[in-house]
Amino acid sequence: MSGENIEIDEGSAEAIATPDQANAPVAKADRIASLDFIRGIAVLGILAANIVSFGQPFNAYIFPDAFLTEHGPTEDWMWVAQFILIDGKMRGLFTLLFGAGLALFMERAWERGATRWLQVRRLAWLLLFGLFHFFFLWRGDILALYATAGFVAVLFLRWAARDLMVIGVLGYLGGAVLMAAMISPGYFVAETSLGDKAPFTKMRTGFDEAKQKAMDDDALEAKILTEGNYADFVTHNFTKHGTDPLITLSLFLLETLPLMLIGMGLYKFGLFSGGFDARRQRLWGWAGLIVGTALTVPIALWAHGAGLTYWSSIAALSGFAGVPRLPVILGLAALLALWGSHANGWLAQRFSAAGRAAFTNYLGTSFVMMLVFHPWAGGLWGELTRGELYLVVLGAWVVMLAWSKPWLERYRYGPLEWLWRCLTYWKRFPLKR
Repeated sequence: MSGENIEIDEGSAEAIATPDQANAPVAKADRIASLDFIRGIAVLGILAANIVSFGQPFNAYIFPDAFLTEHGPTEDWMWVAQFILIDGKMRGLFTLLFGAGLALFMERAWERGATRWLQVRRLAWLLLFGLFHFFFLWRGDILALYATAGFVAVLFLRWAARDLMVIGVLGYLGGAVLMAAMISPGYFVAETSLGDKAPFTKMRTGFDEAKQKAMDDDALEAKILTEGNYADFVTHNFTKHGTDPLITLSLFLLETLPLMLIGMGLYKFGLFSGGFDARRQRLWGWAGLIVGTALTVPIALWAHGAGLTYWSSIAALSGFAGVPRLPVILGLAALLALWGSHANGWLAQRFSAAGRAAFTNYLGTSFVMMLVFHPWAGGLWGELTRGELYLVVLGAWVVMLAWSKPWLERYRYGPLEWLWRCLTYWKRFPLKR
C-alpha cells in the first residue's frame, strides 16, 4: 500500500483544516497528526496481510492448500482470524488515506498557485515506482493501481465533501456486488453438484483449468524461489506476469477509486482534524466496526466449513466479504482518527513516524522480505508455517517502529518520500534538518 506523503514542508505532524471545516479545532503543534498515525497503523497491518505471499506461493494467500509447509487445523483457524481482522481492511484503510492525501496535497498546491498537473506528475512517478516494485521486488504491488486510480480521482478534487461521499459509497457498493457476482459462480459451479448439470459442465471445465493454471504457475515460481537466482525471478515476472498490473486494475478499480473518493470526502468533512463531534464519531466508529465484523464472521465460518477450498476461499475473500468490509474500514478510520489526535505516548509517536515514512516502509519491507526469503539471500521461502510467518511480521514491525522516529528526528522526510518529492518538483530539496 502506498506511502502518501502529505506535503508538510518541515515534516511536522499537523492536521490542516479545509474550507469545509470552519468549526474544526486543529492543533498545529505537540500533537500527532491523525493521518500519519492511521497510516502508521495501516502500513504495519498491510504486512500482516501480505506476509503469506512473501514467504509461500502466491496463491497461498487465499488458498491454504497451496502452502508448502503443513497447514493443519490450527493454521486453518489462523486463516479465519486473518480473514476477519485484517484481510482487505488494511488495504481499504490505506486506500482511503491515499484519497485524503490527494486532497491535502492539492489543497497545499492550490494555495501556492500550482495546478492539478503537479498532482498528475506526482502520480506518474508513483506509477513508475509501482511498476519497478512489481517486476523487481514483489508482484503484490498496489502502487501502480493507486497511481492509475489517482489519475481519475484528480478529476473529482473540486467536488463537495457530500458529493464525494455519496458517489464513493455507491460506487464501492456497486463494485462489491459486481465482484461477488463475478467471483461466486466459481465455487458453486466448480465445487458443488451444480457443476454436474449439463448447462454448467463446460463452465466447470473452465474453472478447473483456471485453478490448474494458477497451481502450475506456483510450481514454476517455487522452483525459481528455491533453486533459481534473482535474474530468473525478474524474467519470470516479465514473461509470465507482464500484464498482471492491467488485470489488477480491471479487478480492483471499482474498489480503489470509490475508497479514494470517500477518503477525499472525509478529509473535507474534517474527520482527520476534529471536524466531527467526538462522541458521535466514536459511536459511529464502533458501530461500523462491530456491524461489519459481525457480518464478516459468518462468511469466514462458511469458508472454513467448506474446507477452505480454492474457489470457496476466493469467493469468501474477493466476493462475499466486499460489502461488510466497508463499514469496518470506515469504523477504523473514525476511531483511529480520534485516538491519533490525542495519542502522544512513546508508541503512538513511533506509529506516527512509521506513517510519515510509509512509502519507504512499504517498499523497504518488500526489499527486506526478499532478503529474508529468496534463495540467493535468506532462503526461507516455502520453509515457514503460517504461525512462523507471523513471527517474521512481528520482527518487521519492530524494525519499522525502531528506525522511523530516529530518522525523522534527523531528516525532514523518509528516504523515498524525499526522492519522490524531488522528482515531483524536479528540484533537490534539503533532506537533513
